[in-house]
Amino acid sequence: MSALRLFSRLASTRILQIRPIVEMPARCKYTQHQGVKGIRNRKSFFEAQIQAGQRSEEDEDADLERTASSDLADMRFLDDRAYDEVAGGAMRITRDIASSQQVLILQPYVKWAAKRQNTPVDVRPEDQLAEASALIHSLPNWQVARALKVPLESLEKKTLFGSGKLVELKELVAELRQERQLTCLFVSKGTLSFAQKRFLEAEFRLPVMDRYSVVIQILRLHATSAEAKLQVAMAELPYIWAQAKDASVTQTRRQGYALTDLQKEILRTRERKLRAELDRVRRQRQLLRQKRKQQNYPIVAVVGYTNAGKTSLIKALTVEDALQPRNQLFATLDVTAHAGCLPCNLEVIYMDTVGFMSDLPTGLFECFVATLEDAMLADVIVHVQDLSHPCHAAQRSHVEATLRSLAFNVAGGDSTTSQLPPIINVCNKCDLVSLEDTSSADPVHQISARAQTGLEPLLVDIEQQILSATGRRKLQMRVPSGGPEMAWLYKNAAVVETTADAENPERLMMHVVISQRTLDQFKRQFCR
Repeated sequence: MSALRLFSRLASTRILQIRPIVEMPARCKYTQHQGVKGIRNRKSFFEAQIQAGQRSEEDEDADLERTASSDLADMRFLDDRAYDEVAGGAMRITRDIASSQQVLILQPYVKWAAKRQNTPVDVRPEDQLAEASALIHSLPNWQVARALKVPLESLEKKTLFGSGKLVELKELVAELRQERQLTCLFVSKGTLSFAQKRFLEAEFRLPVMDRYSVVIQILRLHATSAEAKLQVAMAELPYIWAQAKDASVTQTRRQGYALTDLQKEILRTRERKLRAELDRVRRQRQLLRQKRKQQNYPIVAVVGYTNAGKTSLIKALTVEDALQPRNQLFATLDVTAHAGCLPCNLEVIYMDTVGFMSDLPTGLFECFVATLEDAMLADVIVHVQDLSHPCHAAQRSHVEATLRSLAFNVAGGDSTTSQLPPIINVCNKCDLVSLEDTSSADPVHQISARAQTGLEPLLVDIEQQILSATGRRKLQMRVPSGGPEMAWLYKNAAVVETTADAENPERLMMHVVISQRTLDQFKRQFCR
């Protein structure tokens, strides 16, 4: 990981050190929501830090360089050729993303709706096939040679497909091999058992991948920061261990697929190092959360299904030019912080998170708990949904179930403390559907982050939820014009507006948003 990338990641959290600047009343201008434009010159704050004996910006930069060197040294164990051989054998993944692949996609589904255990009734095989194709298109130089649905009696058979369907599929594979160089078979099922995978590879003489292994390949491609690489590497290990456990020891040894004692030790050592590094990441995240709590910044976590428009919504709310949303699955892996401003001039932090996806083990996303804790412990959660997607209702249910599972794990398995923060449901991409399709009985916000419509009511709702969750309230206070009380409120509270006092020209009426703790501090300092 380069020092520049690490600097970019850590710089996103510098907004956590920023407080409103105190200026003379004549220069104070407070307007309606302007995103990060409301966070302007903060030179006086940093000067105050230095005067108070805190660290200078040069010291912070030196620490960043030392941290970057330390991270580079700690991350070297991820580049292990011996491990890559084990992972490639179990998952059929590679670090050579540039290689071209021609993929045949098979979307199995149970014909009878009554027998579908893990698939929602309103999810059609056509929708599952479209999502499988989108997964392949997310990888550069990977192309879909053919994509088709395959009806089955059950997804648990060792051969997966019946004998007649196997013959039909083998003929199709032979035909595609004549047309183009077919290189891979993607069976769009959450995870294939070891027996299913080896049987299909022997029948088709092609590498076989399932949804878990394809998603891991995508995550490897998009993981750029140290945190993301660690979490993706951790997500690979449960799959490899499950494949090894699922195999018959006698059969695998005869066929040369068994893990040797050396390979098992490689996996154990890697897992031990990853857990140690991820524990360090969690401790760093805890320190950042404590710092945000001390600085009294409200946190809004933005979650949702992958490619629902989470980053686009944050960009629309914060007007942050550096954010570049991408129309890709799992484009965001890092939990990043972005400064925003509510209509009452209260500054908040929007947390961008990794997207979820159905038909994948929850354990894959639990490996991202080191950074997803920021979302679970936020003051408010904004759940972004793709209204234009035909399965948006099923996607919403899946995300809600995943959030409950993650909250349970963050709470250490204690159901009494695994309560989620207030959730605001937001239906994005409403500009892509007709008016008839946007009608809903649920209390949701229908917006378009790209067209920037419907944002004002959403901001008002976020403001109300934040004020309620953090114990803040709106007050009108009469203070001396230009006095220390006025300067203190500008520094420690969110000032909505100031007006002249009609009864006393030497005083001002200040409309502020303030917490009870801050109000008590004001009273102790200024009220006799």
